[in-house]
Amino acid sequence: MPGRIVAAAALLAGLSGCGGTLFGQSAEERIANQENPRTIARAERAGRSTVFDLFAGDDDPNVTLEVNRYLWAASLDVLSFMPVTNADPFSGVIQFGYGTPPGGGRAYQATVLVQDPALDARSLNLSLRTRGGAVDRETQRAVEDAILTRARQLRIRDANL
Repeated sequence: MPGRIVAAAALLAGLSGCGGTLFGQSAEERIANQENPRTIARAERAGRSTVFDLFAGDDDPNVTLEVNRYLWAASLDVLSFMPVTNADPFSGVIQFGYGTPPGGGRAYQATVLVQDPALDARSLNLSLRTRGGAVDRETQRAVEDAILTRARQLRIRDANL
């Protein structure tokens, strides 16, 4: 029994001396092996974080995600007739449950992905469906246009302040 404890302690001491590598791989090798950059960055920061790291601003720009606040707010505004089931402002995903628009008879469900900080149509991805399946392209395009128009209105309103 004491021999096992000594062996385990020796193994842990050997692994703790590895520094910035995981099983002999550096961060660059792990990225080349298609590992998640967020996981790599989190593992590298785990041992050296302090309260002052919050103000350092040394996050990797390839890991930091940003979303356009106008597209985010416009999506919530235009699709306000649907209940929000999940919203993650850090990744830009909003999931809506089934809801019927005012004056409509069909219930819709939507998932919105705001994937870029630019106020651009390419930054917005919308998946709209009914209980019977996917909606036609014209309906989806009309909702996307309504979100983009509302986002531009919000931006103009903020510029006038």
